[in-house]
Amino acid sequence: MITCFIRYEIDPFKREAFCDYARNWGQAIPRCGAGLVGYFAPHEGSATTAYGVYAIESLAAYEAYRARLAADPLGKENYDFARRERFILKEDRIFLRNVSLPHAERTMP
Repeated sequence: MITCFIRYEIDPFKREAFCDYARNWGQAIPRCGAGLVGYFAPHEGSATTAYGVYAIESLAAYEAYRARLAADPLGKENYDFARRERFILKEDRIFLRNVSLPHAERTMP
């Protein structure tokens, strides 16, 4: 299993457009086969940094997933929305694997 971390630089004056974009992915990404952790918009600190995080089995599975996402009606609409509204200024994608597993149960002091 690998996790894709997407770092977005967004237009701070179009934050709500990014939030709409994120909610759309909340429907399309799981339907197309990835385990969505979530999309995260600025809250405090930077007004321009946002993230999307999802898990997928492998890079080969990622390629098939991307094809399904591009063919998905909401996925296609969301890609078009981002291009048209231009709220994403920059997008960086990295794939990582979790090397700290298994985690202990959280304990309260």
